Amino acid sequence: MSDLDKIEKLTLDHYEQTAESFWLGTQDHDVSQNIEAFLQAMPDEQALDILDFGCGPGRDLYTFKQLGHRPTGLDGSETFCRMAQLHSSCPVLHQQFLSLKLEQGAFDGIFANASLFHIPGSQLSRVLEQLHTALRAGGVLFSSNPRGNSEGWNGPRYGHYMELETMQAILEQAGFSIVHHYYRPEGLPRDKQTWLAIVSQRQE
Repeated sequence: MSDLDKIEKLTLDHYEQTAESFWLGTQDHDVSQNIEAFLQAMPDEQALDILDFGCGPGRDLYTFKQLGHRPTGLDGSETFCRMAQLHSSCPVLHQQFLSLKLEQGAFDGIFANASLFHIPGSQLSRVLEQLHTALRAGGVLFSSNPRGNSEGWNGPRYGHYMELETMQAILEQAGFSIVHHYYRPEGLPRDKQTWLAIVSQRQE
C-alpha cells in the first residue's frame, strides 16, 4: 500500500468507525456564516447546482436543498454517503478525494467545508484543478480549514494545515482567485480563531 493509499484509508476508516458520534456531535454546528459567504458570491434568485465536497452525514446538503438549490453530496465514507442521502434526499457521490471522477462544468459552486485539509500537500493542487474543471465559468469554491503550518497525523486522521498565504498560492496555481476570506470563530482574537475560510472564484 502506498503512503497516499494509507493516508486515505486510515482517515476514512476513522470516519467509518465514528460516523454516528460524528453526526451527533456536528449536526447542530452553526455554519451559517460559511453558507452565506458562499452563496453571496454567486447569482441571486436562482437555483444553483452545488457540490458539497466532503458532505459527511448531510447537514449542509439539507440546508442547501431547503434554500431552493440543487445540491449533490460527495464523500469518501460509504457510511456518510448513506446517512447523507437518507437525511437530505439528495444525490450523493461515493468518491475518494484522491480519485475523483467529476463531470466537467457540472456545478455553479463547490462547498468544501472542513474537508480539503485531509488532502496531502503533494496532491492538493491536482485535486483543486479537478474541482476547477468541475465548475462552470465564474464558479465559486468555498473552503474552510484549520489554520497552521504543518502536515501529518493528528491521532487517526491525516491533516494538512495552512495559513492564508500558502493556501492562496495553491489556489492561484489551480486557476482560482480569492474573492474574500475571514477567520472563525467570529469575535475572538486572531490567535483564537483556529479556522480559515476562503471564497474563491474559477478563472478561465
